[in-house]
Amino acid sequence: MNPELPPAAPDVVAAAVEVLTARLRKRLDAAVETYTAAPVVDDGTARRVRCGEDAEVVLVPGPSGAVTEAAQVTCTCLLAPRCLHRAAVLGACPVADTMAPSEPAEATADTMAPSEPAEATADTAPEPAGPASAARTSGPAGPAADAAPGPAGPVAAPAPASTPPTAAQVAAARGLWSAAAAVLTGGVPATGAVPQAELLRAAHTARLAGLHRAEAAALRVVRQVRGARARHDGHRLADLVAGLREVLLITHRLTAQDPDPALIGTARRAYRPGGGLRVHGVCREPVVTATGYGGVVTHLVGEDGQWFSVADVKPGGAARARGAGTATVALGSHTLDHAGLARGGLLVSGAALSPDGRLGAGKGVRATPLTGRPWTDGPLAALFARPLDEAVAERLSAPADADPEQEGAANRALIGCDMVLTGAAGDRIFARELRPRGADGLLVRLTPASSHPGLAHTANFRRLASRPGLRLRVIGRLDPDRAATIRPLAVAPVPGTEATLRLTADLGGHADLGYDRLEAAHFPPAETLDPPHGSADVPPDPLAEAPLWRLRRLVETAVSGGRRTVAEAPGDGVTARLRRSGFATAAGLAAQLTGEAARRTRDAFGRLEDTDPDAYARAWLAAAVYLAGTERALVQATWHLPSTA
Repeated sequence: MNPELPPAAPDVVAAAVEVLTARLRKRLDAAVETYTAAPVVDDGTARRVRCGEDAEVVLVPGPSGAVTEAAQVTCTCLLAPRCLHRAAVLGACPVADTMAPSEPAEATADTMAPSEPAEATADTAPEPAGPASAARTSGPAGPAADAAPGPAGPVAAPAPASTPPTAAQVAAARGLWSAAAAVLTGGVPATGAVPQAELLRAAHTARLAGLHRAEAAALRVVRQVRGARARHDGHRLADLVAGLREVLLITHRLTAQDPDPALIGTARRAYRPGGGLRVHGVCREPVVTATGYGGVVTHLVGEDGQWFSVADVKPGGAARARGAGTATVALGSHTLDHAGLARGGLLVSGAALSPDGRLGAGKGVRATPLTGRPWTDGPLAALFARPLDEAVAERLSAPADADPEQEGAANRALIGCDMVLTGAAGDRIFARELRPRGADGLLVRLTPASSHPGLAHTANFRRLASRPGLRLRVIGRLDPDRAATIRPLAVAPVPGTEATLRLTADLGGHADLGYDRLEAAHFPPAETLDPPHGSADVPPDPLAEAPLWRLRRLVETAVSGGRRTVAEAPGDGVTARLRRSGFATAAGLAAQLTGEAARRTRDAFGRLEDTDPDAYARAWLAAAVYLAGTERALVQATWHLPSTA
């Protein structure tokens, strides 16, 4: 993906690929790779890409900032519009979320794994007095995911309860199943521009049929496949596996006439008038995506404990993320920077809110800066008073196959806890929850929210890891895919103890770990630190220790290498080891997957026939769903205090 190019709608990309001849389709992948690195000339209204001496592709984005119509992309060569240049440049564009023509371009991105931040642009909301603007479903899980700039946030009216899908929806689901099964069969190496275009076309058809959740999942898969093929540093194979599992599971259930309205998903969410709000800054979170976007999300909390955010994420990567931490953010008629907002507050009238708590800037919004409140006072005090296991249980209550959009919305609220550091191993710090009256709390792992060398997370973790016994007040994000793990975003001193941070006045009572660098002067003398008993103990990790890693490797190999790679895997050895370990179901699913991958049939003349992608996709889906559910159960178990009986 070339971040200098505007996002392109899925149907526009698919249509450009479909009109190519078979000869040009064979050259498409190489051309996309060339134009991904090609310079882009921006003259203010159009983007121009030189594709040779006599060919130039011109893209003229619409009001939303995305290319949504075929006429907005032209090429000067003689074969246009059925030319390789036009299709390849569109293939190098980010994938746009679809918006109605009247909708403003807004911030955000798809929900992704906690280790991958969301992409976004500065929010612009309509005036509360007028009709609320709508935006495409998708929204950062705080930072979260691999996506092109587009509207954010989940929500809107779901389909009526217990209504089976229509014939058009079933047909669209079948088409999307077939496209996703083809991606799974070929694996990442074989999923070039043409299979991606087929998946984009199927996603567009799903959108027209009203299958909003399926469309969003398919677009995530395309973005993740592109990240895998480009070997982006931020790409995670686990995210691509989860995306394919989501698409196949939804479409499989829809084709079986499952009436669950959650399978339809939510189509639109609108900014709504929020009236008067008093919000207080909590912390800043830097955003760096695998596709070249960077910026900041500033988290805020209201008087009633509700969470809000202000985001500013645009193309620019880590360099922009560093600068955005002190960039100005406009709300109403006043401007202040994100650093000041994270340590201050706002009194907002005529607020424009998205359902995920994003504050929008519009002509009807008025905001007055307020003096910040410490973490020991007001709504944040209740956050730290709640036991950690109770807060985590709320966020892990959804099943493993729940809609990631809705699950991400539940996880946007940050977690707060007072902790004492007990030790470190690798990039992890072990810490024990501090509970009233000296009771033992949970032993958890702290990992950096981002490992990007351009941010301060890693340097701050090194300093914290060298001081066992230090008491910290931590605000961070739960990592639902790892055993008892929190990714801290900011830290502050614990009240009533000397063995805690000593932050200077310019930090405003807390340090944002992605921006503020902790120095030696911020730590107490070594003699005040008393490492807790059992500080050398490393908590067990059932997720890593369980033999399920063998099934996980097989499931991931199917995505990264394709069906042929699974057929060549030593399936008997995997099955035998899983069965000896007591995972009989996992062993059976592994045997079914490897057997289906290797299945080849011959016709009456002894010639090999085309393999059945549907049977293979069903076998893979069964293994992937079982694996996700079992791993979620193991993660939940790590958030319970051990019994003292």
